[in-house]
Amino acid sequence: MSNVEVEVVGVRIEMPANQPILLLKATEPAYYLPIWVGAIEANALSIAQRGLTPPRPMAHALLLDTLEAYEASLADVTITGRDGQVFLAELHTNDGKSISARPSDAVTLALTAQCPVYVDSELLEDAGIEAPAADEEEVAQFRDFLDNVSAEDFETGTETS
Repeated sequence: MSNVEVEVVGVRIEMPANQPILLLKATEPAYYLPIWVGAIEANALSIAQRGLTPPRPMAHALLLDTLEAYEASLADVTITGRDGQVFLAELHTNDGKSISARPSDAVTLALTAQCPVYVDSELLEDAGIEAPAADEEEVAQFRDFLDNVSAEDFETGTETS
């Protein structure tokens, strides 16, 4: 079993069901892996991705503090497989231990601990969505647009209240 490192794109909302989706992206091979998560989990993921520290520690910080108290740390997390439509994950500590976890919790921990996230390569090919190839000319035009756009370009001259 080989693993592929992925980037945490973030949480998106799938319409019309208004269901949060954790979106992971691999570059080699170029795949997206969507994982449906609950609203509370989506909120925790968003907080961790933005690097925010709530005034009171969340459960994820508590787990990382507990690992540290036992002289361990989170080395990485891996989305390992599926049981039907339910994705499975593992936490890997620096002392070689492996702990079963929900993918949403595992990725939130990885973001908080700033450690890598991996996906099993077979799972990525089976459950992932092939990423479309970027049109280099369109990307260059869009970058040029972003470099030269200002807020005034979007003013319409009318206000709504």
